[in-house]
Amino acid sequence: MRIMNKLALGTAMAVGLAATAHAQDDKTLESVGISVGLLGNPFFVATIEGITDAAEEINPDVQITAVSADYDLNKQVSQIDNFIASGVDIIMLNAVDDSAIAPAVQRAKDAGITVGAFDVSAPGAEVTVMTDNVAAGTIACEYIVEQLGGEGNVAIIKGPSSSSLNDRFRGCSDVFAAADGIEVLSDDQNGMGSRDGGLQVMQGLLTRFSDLDAVFGANDPMALGAQLAARQLNRTDVIITGVDGAPDTEDALKTEGALMKASASQDPYGMAAEAMRLSYDVFQGNPPAEDTKLIAPELITAENVDEYQGWTAER
Repeated sequence: MRIMNKLALGTAMAVGLAATAHAQDDKTLESVGISVGLLGNPFFVATIEGITDAAEEINPDVQITAVSADYDLNKQVSQIDNFIASGVDIIMLNAVDDSAIAPAVQRAKDAGITVGAFDVSAPGAEVTVMTDNVAAGTIACEYIVEQLGGEGNVAIIKGPSSSSLNDRFRGCSDVFAAADGIEVLSDDQNGMGSRDGGLQVMQGLLTRFSDLDAVFGANDPMALGAQLAARQLNRTDVIITGVDGAPDTEDALKTEGALMKASASQDPYGMAAEAMRLSYDVFQGNPPAEDTKLIAPELITAENVDEYQGWTAER
């Protein structure tokens, strides 16, 4: 009996020591740096909120620094270097260029900083959480083809060279290419991911092409800018779709006579929060089995917008 008691005591002590060691091994999350494409886009405001809430669940005293790259690669590279110099624990990155950002990401990793990507991929990031953007472009442009009855003249407004926008462009392009009656009049104009950019591109498109039937904007700000340009030029017969499911898009879809007809939705808050949680696991030495997580989009239209749980829904 005495031997068994000693064995039990030894086992309990070993378990206790292991638990203590594990607790001691856990690193405190002290600081997180966030760089997003454009703070003027409410999508990125929601991602910052998601990251902040997830990080504060881990440590209420964590220091959060969020900056806007304004879709400027050099500016974002400088921001990453500043995060490295300040010694943040984790960098949460919305890359403005899905390939040229690689050296800056590698510098951060070489400095022992965990890098998590959200919304777009970034070479070298340890985790990535984003919408299935090929699917988003696909469903938004399938809607256009369906509404046109398979025949018509269309255009695509591109954005900056990020993986998300490029994937949406690819998904949409494949849909249009597969429809024999669809002619793509323009697909090389960059709306810079903004409403002003979409407005300017659409003004040019409508000036050049009087027979334009529909336009896909690779994000909602560009699509809403295109809608404004069409209204200014008294075009009421153009079908416009986008990607995001933004609050302004919800309002547009609920407005009678809106040219913005559909948007493939995203969940910026949930996406970024999940990326933060997975990045923290990596920070603790527990990388996920899969380093990329894709979230399926849904098509939001005037018919179902009232059931849509959007970016500002209760969390």
